[in-house]
Amino acid sequence: MSRKRHEPHEEHPDESWLLPYSDLMTLLLALFIVLFAASSVNTSKLEEMSRAFKTAFSSGIGILDKGALTEDNQLKRRTAEDLDRKDDGKKSRKTLELEEQQNLEELQQQLDKYIQKSGLSTQLETNLNQSELLITIRDNALFPSGSANIKQESQKLATAIGQMLHQYPGYEILVTGHTDNQPINTAEFPSNWELSSKRAVNFMKILLKYGNLDPKLFSSTAYGEYRPLESNLTDAGRAKNRRVEVSILRKYVEPATDGANQITLTAMADEGNKQ
Repeated sequence: MSRKRHEPHEEHPDESWLLPYSDLMTLLLALFIVLFAASSVNTSKLEEMSRAFKTAFSSGIGILDKGALTEDNQLKRRTAEDLDRKDDGKKSRKTLELEEQQNLEELQQQLDKYIQKSGLSTQLETNLNQSELLITIRDNALFPSGSANIKQESQKLATAIGQMLHQYPGYEILVTGHTDNQPINTAEFPSNWELSSKRAVNFMKILLKYGNLDPKLFSSTAYGEYRPLESNLTDAGRAKNRRVEVSILRKYVEPATDGANQITLTAMADEGNKQ
């Protein structure tokens, strides 16, 4: 039996050098592409290519990381700009609050001067608080007893107030009517509700007519005898309770603090327990 002759194995040349060579060629290609892109005016494409190469090679920080660094800087700048805009928003609101306070103080001064000049100190008064500028007008300065028709001589007062309000547009204005607790029962006014409502509406109409004001900012309501300023047991108290109030409402009102809310909730809870 013959033995088969085995041919010696053919040796293969060492081709391991191809791997670093191909890597070197790839890097050189990338370098030339970057240099070509850098010579172009279109920097946005350069940044996009740099980010792409950085992702592909992930070889640490180098020239290809410029796009990433630029992106980080842009993010930081946008964040700073957002913070600045928020601060500007706070400042602008604060500025508007100060301007509103100044406007309402000026309007109150004009009203007080008119009241003093016209000798109406016992019939009109103003009060500026955190929510409104309140003008209180006694009923005898405007209406005959038991009537909602404004006196002819009193229309000058309503006209003057309307003209002053015209100098400070944009504020919501609420006109409210109030009476004492003396009952009324006529064909025109079955109760104090109707009387106080009609008085508020009639006074509001004159403000709008002679003040050239925006009707959509006006509203009226009636409280009848149920929001007195003084006791209805005396003539003086009842006289103060019969009134028309004009409220110029603030646009910027500070929200109630948590402490104030807690006090209110506690008071409501106590009231509920008593009941």
